[in-house]
This record gives sequence, structure tokens and C-alpha cells, in this order.
Amino acid sequence: VAGGVLAALAIGLSAYAAHGVDDAHARANLQTASLYAFGHGVALAALAGQARGRLHVAALAVLLLGVLLFCGSLAGGALAGWPTRLAPTGGTAMMGGWLLWAVAALRGR
Repeated sequence: VAGGVLAALAIGLSAYAAHGVDDAHARANLQTASLYAFGHGVALAALAGQARGRLHVAALAVLLLGVLLFCGSLAGGALAGWPTRLAPTGGTAMMGGWLLWAVAALRGR
């Protein structure tokens, strides 16, 4: 569910960035946020059915948290002028989630 919602939101965010934002820096941040949200949304949707145990589920949860922090921070900064200080934490969480998924895949659970 989260993967599908993220992918759909990413398409709308990308369209808004392309047609509704004049500031180049804000547009670039929205496009980056939409790229990561779309890619991770598709990944979450595809991998959810392959989750075989707590480690896999934890990896997906960390990925989702990372996407929300990273993309939310960039989008909030571009749309509402919020600080983007959560973006690095989100990026780190996404990397951690992928590494956790790799460990789970190696362990077979």
C-alpha cells in the first residue's frame, strides 16, 4: 500500500515541479524527492511480497521511514520553506534499509 501511494505521490510531485514551480532550487529538490519516492515506492511494492520474516519487514520499514524523512524534508523545504535537516537522516536510513535487506537476503529470512 505504502509503495503504491509513494509512487502516485511522486508522479504528482514531479508534475508540480515541472509546471508549478519557478524557483530552480525548489524545482530541483522536488524532482529529487519525486525520483526517490517513485523508485522506493516501486521497490517497496515489489519487495513486500518477498518479505520472509522480521528482518525483511524491518528492512522495508526502515526504507519507508528513510523515504518519508528524505523526500518529506526536501518537499517540505521546497513547498513550505521548512528546514531540510532531516534529509541526511532519511538518506542514511534508506542506505541502512537496503543493507538490512541485503543481510536478510543473505540469511534467507
